[in-house]
Amino acid sequence: MKTIQLTLVGLLLIGSYSCKETKKDADEAGDSMEESMEGTKDDASAMKDDMMGKTLTIQMSPKSGSEVQGTVTFEQMDGAVQMKADFTGLTADGEHAIHIHENADCSADDGTSAGGHWNPTDEKHGKWESADGYHSGDLGNLTADADGNATMEFTTEQWCIGCDDDQKNIIGHGIIVHQDADDFTSQPSGAAGARVTCGEITE
Repeated sequence: MKTIQLTLVGLLLIGSYSCKETKKDADEAGDSMEESMEGTKDDASAMKDDMMGKTLTIQMSPKSGSEVQGTVTFEQMDGAVQMKADFTGLTADGEHAIHIHENADCSADDGTSAGGHWNPTDEKHGKWESADGYHSGDLGNLTADADGNATMEFTTEQWCIGCDDDQKNIIGHGIIVHQDADDFTSQPSGAAGARVTCGEITE
């Protein structure tokens, strides 16, 4: 009888230990699955953010005694950045150069604090995508109407908003509109004249 009782006690102990181990394994598996699901959620969230894109709207300030104002909006979507620009106060029926410059600094009255053209690849100045070379900030010219208003749309895969590639990231630079047209020839800036409005590209 004692032998049977001892056997039963032993079986109960073994069963209890086995249940505890099974519960422990189940808990660990649950934790692992939860961590995996959290990682999947993070990846999905990052992918959603990329699909939704990033948008920056830059307010432009008059410079060099002008009354030129406006907004420039940058939107990143599907690996490209689209720029939409609207300006008022420009010379009527005139052409005006527009460039991205080195610095997000519009503190100087004449806009010179923005530095020269943004040129991370050390190219010479020219028309966008010219085989002879062009700056990453060489956007060309926009044309004002009879009321001095102008709009421009521009899309490129050569820019990004806040990425780790310094040759593509537009954050930390400035955008300038000039009094005159870019001739696409004169070095290093196209002989476009005074800087009449400036905006800082920051997040």
